[in-house]
This record gives sequence, C-alpha cells and structure tokens, in this order.
Amino acid sequence: MNEEQDQSVFVKGLSYAAGALLVILLGYLYFDDALEKQVNPNASPSSESTAMGTTVVLQRNKFGHYLSSGKIEGQEVLFFLDTGATDVSIPEGVAKKIGLKRGRPISVSTANGVVSVYSTMLQTVELGRIKLHNIEANINPHMSGQNILLGMSFLGELDFTQRGDQLSLHQGP
Repeated sequence: MNEEQDQSVFVKGLSYAAGALLVILLGYLYFDDALEKQVNPNASPSSESTAMGTTVVLQRNKFGHYLSSGKIEGQEVLFFLDTGATDVSIPEGVAKKIGLKRGRPISVSTANGVVSVYSTMLQTVELGRIKLHNIEANINPHMSGQNILLGMSFLGELDFTQRGDQLSLHQGP
C-alpha cells in the first residue's frame, strides 16, 4: 500500500468512528430523556385555569409515586408529593441554593425516627399554574438528594382526587 492509500483508509476509518460516535451520542440523549420521563413524567405539569379555579393533573411515575417539577421562591425544584408529611420538607442543600433561612429548631417524626429540623416560611410555592403563598415548611439537614417532600401544608390547601395513574389537584377561585 502506498501513502495515498494509507491516508484514504485512515480517513474512512475516522469517518466510520465519527459516525458510530454520533449514533451512540444520539442514543444516549434519547434514552436519557426516556428514563427521565419514567422518573418524572411531570416535568411540565398539565394545568388548566377556568372561572372555577385551577387544576393540575399529574401522572404517576413508573415507581408509583407522583413527582413534579415546580418552583419555590421562583427557583426550579423537584417535588415528591407526600400526603403523609405534615409540612413541606426541604433538604438543607436545596434550601441553601434557594436562599432559605433557618428558623427555630423543631423535632419531627419521620420514617427514620424523630429528627431535628428548622422551621421556615415559604413566600411562594408553585406547581403548574397553582401558586400558593405563606406555606409552612422545614429545612431538613438529614435529607439527602434534591427531592422536596410536598406535604400537607401545601396539599391541604387544595382539593385532590386520584383516578388510575392520575392525580388531579384543584385550587378554587
């Protein structure tokens, strides 16, 4: 083989490698998005506002839970809806990122026993088009991860019904 043929073989091999890399990258992006939708099918929750109020409909994820993107104090967060939680409970790392201030320490009962958390008041909490003000919450230094437990201090202000794999939350006018 001469030098010209060697270059041609090298260029073809490089083209095949680049093509294969592109296919792998596109596959990763597709499957990463598909997996994310299985965990949080409510990245953009379905909302409808009428004269009767605002309704948000959430889809249950593949694990049987309701997760949804939302906002606290205008900052994007990920909610894990938890009717067993008295208040909204925020991992300390997320609270710092949002800029929340620790209030007085209080003891709360969790699935892992009694822990000390810090009270805080949320000026705004948004889930789809539902927006509530002055919601009691706590900052939990024992929680890891990014999920915020959206408890009854928020959910108790709404009417909600579950049918099949859907949870409808309704805020009156």
